[in-house]
Amino acid sequence: MDANELALVEMFRKDARSGFEKYLPNIIRCLQLLNEKEIWWRPNNASNAAGNIVLHLCGNVRQWILSGLGGAQDLRARDKEFSERGPIPRRILITQLKRIVGEACEIIDRLSAETLLQEYKIQGYQVAGLIALLHVYEHFAYHAGQITYLTKLKSGKNLGFTRLATEKSVRKRQKAVHP
Repeated sequence: MDANELALVEMFRKDARSGFEKYLPNIIRCLQLLNEKEIWWRPNNASNAAGNIVLHLCGNVRQWILSGLGGAQDLRARDKEFSERGPIPRRILITQLKRIVGEACEIIDRLSAETLLQEYKIQGYQVAGLIALLHVYEHFAYHAGQITYLTKLKSGKNLGFTRLATEKSVRKRQKAVHP
């Protein structure tokens, strides 16, 4: 692997990790704005509650990063993530999500570019570690958006998560990605 490829893989690894640091607080804020009943509210039978989405994120991050890339035992019971009707208390959901994301970030921090280019079998798929990380990063962001939308539906509040970048914030982000 040449220096440019190595730099690209390293840049992606850091950006994926920073995505968890960006979206985790948003999810926690949403859960704190919803009451215990609202966390388990479903707009209809074809939709999931915020609580189910949190359980699903925990399962996905655990399976793909903690187990798939980190070597922990795969304990996922995916169907239970969606069949749960709660109420699992907010504090338990938040604690579980923070713990799993924290453990995932520790694993991401110690993955080398070479490790990310190796092949892994995860959830029946044969994927490079980089693709596994991409999957989880995209998946986490997607579901963070769903939880945000559900929170807006129930609270009627603008949560202020999306703001146009200022020159200062762009420079700060560029420094973080390109030290």
